[in-house]
Amino acid sequence: MAFSFVLFKYVCFLFARANFCFTSIEHFSDNPNNTETSIRSRKHPPIIVEIVFNLILPHILPLHSFLHIPMFVSRHIFKANFRQVARSAAYATAASPSPNHVNIVEVGPRDGLQNEKSVIPPHLKVELINRLGKAGMTIIESGSFVSPKWVPQMAGTAEVISKMKRLHGRHYPVLVPNMKGLDSLLDLLSQYPQLSTEPPPTDEIAIFTAATDAFNKANTNCTVAESLERLEPVTRRALEAGLRVRGYVSVVIACPYSGKVDASKVKEVSRALLDMGCYEVSLGDTVGMGNPSSVRAMLETVMSGNGGLPADKLAGHFHDTYGTAVANVMTALDMGIRTIDSAVGGLGGCPYSPGVTGNVATEDVMYALKDSKYKVDGDLEAMVDIGEWMSQTLGRTNASRTGKAILARRERERKTAGAKL
Repeated sequence: MAFSFVLFKYVCFLFARANFCFTSIEHFSDNPNNTETSIRSRKHPPIIVEIVFNLILPHILPLHSFLHIPMFVSRHIFKANFRQVARSAAYATAASPSPNHVNIVEVGPRDGLQNEKSVIPPHLKVELINRLGKAGMTIIESGSFVSPKWVPQMAGTAEVISKMKRLHGRHYPVLVPNMKGLDSLLDLLSQYPQLSTEPPPTDEIAIFTAATDAFNKANTNCTVAESLERLEPVTRRALEAGLRVRGYVSVVIACPYSGKVDASKVKEVSRALLDMGCYEVSLGDTVGMGNPSSVRAMLETVMSGNGGLPADKLAGHFHDTYGTAVANVMTALDMGIRTIDSAVGGLGGCPYSPGVTGNVATEDVMYALKDSKYKVDGDLEAMVDIGEWMSQTLGRTNASRTGKAILARRERERKTAGAKL
C-alpha cells in the first residue's frame, strides 16, 4: 500500500506538469509569433500546483478516489486543448527556418480569381488549390465568405474548402468581411470533430480595410474608422474560436479615387489591425502604381518613428500594373519584410480599381529569388505548369513572364530533341 501511495504521488506530479504544459501551449498559441523558446523557458509549473497535487490531495482523499481523477481531468484537458496544441505546432512549423526564408502567401484561388468575368465552378477551385499544395505552397488563400451578390466568383467557398485536399502543416486562409461571413465559417467548422486527426477546412481568416476613406466607401460603403469598428468584434470572436487572423490594408501607395496616399495613415491603420489581434498585416499596392522608391518611402514611414511596426509583422502585396511588382518585392525584402503575397500565373485585379492588372506572379517571385540569399518553398517548374493550365482554362493570357519563358524554353528543347531523332 505504501508503494502504491508513493507511486500515485509521482503520477500526480507528472499529471500536474502535463496540465501546466497544456496551459503553456495554449497561451503560446494565442500569439503565433512567439518562438519555441518561450515555451521551453517555462519548465516548471507554479509551486501551488505541485503542492496541491503532491502534498494536500493525497492526504485528504482516499487512494481509490484518485484513480479516477487523472483520467477524467486529462480527458477534459485534451478535449479543450487538442486543437490549440495542433495549431501551436503548426505555428512553430510555419516560423521561418532562417532569417532569409521568404514566406509566399499564394492568393491565386481568392484574390486571383475574384475579378474574373465568368463564375468559376467550385470543382475548378478545388483542383487549383490541390495542385498548389502538391507544388509545395504552404499558405494558400482559398476563398472568401462574402455575399455572391457582390463577388459572384467567390460563390461556393464553403464547398471548396470542404472538398479540397488539406495537407498537414499548411494554412488555407479565407477572407471574412463581416460577422455574417464569420458565422457561416464557424457553422461549417462546427461540423468537424475536434479530435479528428484530419486538418479542419481552415484555421485562419483574413480581414481587410484600406488606407483611404474613398476606397473604403467604394469597396465596403464605410469609412476607414467605421470599417475598423466593424472588424473589431469579428477579430475578437475569431480569436476566441481559435482562428488565426491576418489583416489587409489596401491602397498603401496610391488610391484610384483620391490619389497619393499618406504613409502615416497606412501606419495608423496597420497598427490598429495589429492591436486588434492580427498576427500580420499585408500592405497592398492595390493599384500597382508603386515603384521601389515609393515602396521604400512608405515602408520607412510605417516601420520607423514613434509606434513603428516591426518587419516581421508585415507582408508585401504588389500588383504588376506598371511592371514594377518584382522590383517592389525585392525592395520590401531589402527592408526586412519576409512574407510576400503572390498569385500563380499573375492572376488577379481589383473590381474597385479599373484598369489594374493582376498580382505579381508567384513564378516571377520564385525565379527572382533563385540563387540568391533568399529561400522560398515550392517547385518552380510545377508552378509554371499550374499557371499555364489555369490561364488556358480561364481563357486568359498567362501574365507570368517567367512562366512564358520557361514554357518557350521547353518547346525549343522539345523541337531540338525531335530533330535529332
